[in-house]
Amino acid sequence: MPRGMFRSKTLRRVTKRVPGGTTVKRYEQRKPRVAHCAITGEPLHGIPRKLPSDVAKLSKTKRRPQRPYGGVLGSKASRQVIKEEARETQ
Repeated sequence: MPRGMFRSKTLRRVTKRVPGGTTVKRYEQRKPRVAHCAITGEPLHGIPRKLPSDVAKLSKTKRRPQRPYGGVLGSKASRQVIKEEARETQ
């Protein structure tokens, strides 16, 4: 019977084979969901699906796209917002 903290489904169960040849059940954190665009809701490309502790170890350019609204809006939505901003300034 697992310990109380491992009885809930918060941690995912992974079966691993150890060097001794036996299989062991390990408990790992689940991956976060895919990031989505704030306007269209489509999944964002170029953003890693990792734990926050792993994302902090990445370089800045690997965390999100380097363009205006990168990591918040998708390419189509950001293109549209930039066009609207340019039209407002005229």
